[in-house]
Amino acid sequence: MTAYEHCTAEKDGRLLIVTMNRPDRMNSLHPPANFELEKIFNDFAEDPELWVAIITGAGDRAFSAGNDLKWTAEGKKLEVPATGFAGLTARYDLNKPVIAAVNGVAMGGGFEIALACDLIIASEKATFALPEPKVGLAALAGGLHRLPRQIGVKQAMGMILTGRVVPASEGQTLGFVNEVVPAGDLMATARRWAEQIMACSPMSIRASKESVYKGLDEANLEKAVTGHYPAVGALFKSEDLVEGPRAFAEKRAPQWKGR
Repeated sequence: MTAYEHCTAEKDGRLLIVTMNRPDRMNSLHPPANFELEKIFNDFAEDPELWVAIITGAGDRAFSAGNDLKWTAEGKKLEVPATGFAGLTARYDLNKPVIAAVNGVAMGGGFEIALACDLIIASEKATFALPEPKVGLAALAGGLHRLPRQIGVKQAMGMILTGRVVPASEGQTLGFVNEVVPAGDLMATARRWAEQIMACSPMSIRASKESVYKGLDEANLEKAVTGHYPAVGALFKSEDLVEGPRAFAEKRAPQWKGR
């Protein structure tokens, strides 16, 4: 495990587990924490040995309460890395899957971090909201755009215009939470999802993720289907493309190379 000042990063085989570690501030993030997380996810993106990441919060109260308003109120300079809040909300070129394991409060920027992930696994204690209008702000780290795309405009506007708090069970009903589990089962469940992903070809996973997100940018289905996706090109040149059918024919587990 690598310990930073405001977070930790633990490698477990092909899996990276990132923990926002400011429990005294409900894991809210200030510039030093954001820049640490940017470095962690830069390294994750560049490391061919890491295939999936899980991000969570320290303690049992909060995933992240978002921007550290106390830091802002103290008049300190507010800086956000080019890759966005937590180094994730403006990172649009990451083809490796990231899972949010939401252990408690995910408010404002904390919810935006979760929305920027590919899957959200939530504790029964988790709650979600974009309460920025209540403090004269707006969810400008992607929440205003990701939430409508993930659950539809009317349901998203119901959350955005009121700033209301949504429990994990309703989040699953609305469609932005994949699974809700008891608090004690959260990380084991997130790991289970990660293991299922890592049982697949990482080249196929990256091609699939890129195709989904870039395809959603197209209003025309034909353009989405026939679009140019570099990760798809990489898949068709990869050793995994040969290994998958060969392993199937030989009735054995595939040995993915990720290249």
